[in-house]
Amino acid sequence: MIFAQIFDTINNGLLVIDREMTVKYWNRWMAMHSGISVEKIVGTSLFSHFPELDRPNFRRNCKSVFQFGNFCYFSQRLHKYIFPMQAQGSLADTFDYMQQSCSIGPLRNQNNEIEMLYISIQDVTEVVSYQKKLISMNNTDMLTGVYNRNYMESHLSKEIERCRRYDHTMSLLMIDVDLFKTINDSYGHPCGDYALKTICERILANIRKSDSLIRYGGDEFCIIMPETTGKDAYRVAEIVRRSICDRPFTFGGDTFSTTISVGVAAYNRDNDDVESMLKKADDALYCAKQSGRNSVT
Repeated sequence: MIFAQIFDTINNGLLVIDREMTVKYWNRWMAMHSGISVEKIVGTSLFSHFPELDRPNFRRNCKSVFQFGNFCYFSQRLHKYIFPMQAQGSLADTFDYMQQSCSIGPLRNQNNEIEMLYISIQDVTEVVSYQKKLISMNNTDMLTGVYNRNYMESHLSKEIERCRRYDHTMSLLMIDVDLFKTINDSYGHPCGDYALKTICERILANIRKSDSLIRYGGDEFCIIMPETTGKDAYRVAEIVRRSICDRPFTFGGDTFSTTISVGVAAYNRDNDDVESMLKKADDALYCAKQSGRNSVT
């Protein structure tokens, strides 16, 4: 087949199957990335090499193409991949499998009858990796590496909706570094930056991976704690508070101490939304500051 010379040089996967799911064509890209040679797969059932494809969704789409002559598209956003193949290069450390966008279309004979169909596979792993990095940059505080306020607003809303729908618990901590301005004034802004990053490290060491630490602004932070009652959140807040005040900070030869104040708010199904949760936590934080700082309210 003269066109095979072209199909074997394109940077996409291409295969052809008949109505019995027998592989009739397998281009060089497919052989290289799957590790299955042309000689081994052509003339055999596709499912004998990829049994995970033998499922109702894939068969239904193939049947639709054969019957109606339409085109079918498998989006990476929904399916991640169709053929389990290893991601290439450094991306193999990020993704278990190559991320793929796939399309299926009909192949007609001289009588305009649909005799076979083709499946085209595009490797979009690099694009998906880039998208993930953009999302992470949009949701991450550049100084501390924790989530930023942009992430908090959307995530808190989702958590509240989840609690409302499934009658679950959730708590919110509002944290403020006590007299943070004195650190900047006494030791300089680089020292202040160091203090904020170290405070975040200590907080992260004492909360769960399912909890979200957020830099709310300046020296103020939030922690969204799903599946957590107010009592449990208060206990964690005390552990976090002690991790800050009990250990001094050292920067550039200077040693200093600082403390935090924490406000705790538990989700109330009857009347809480994003605004009310933030207000409750902020009011509790204000009480903690008014009571002499270095406390949890």
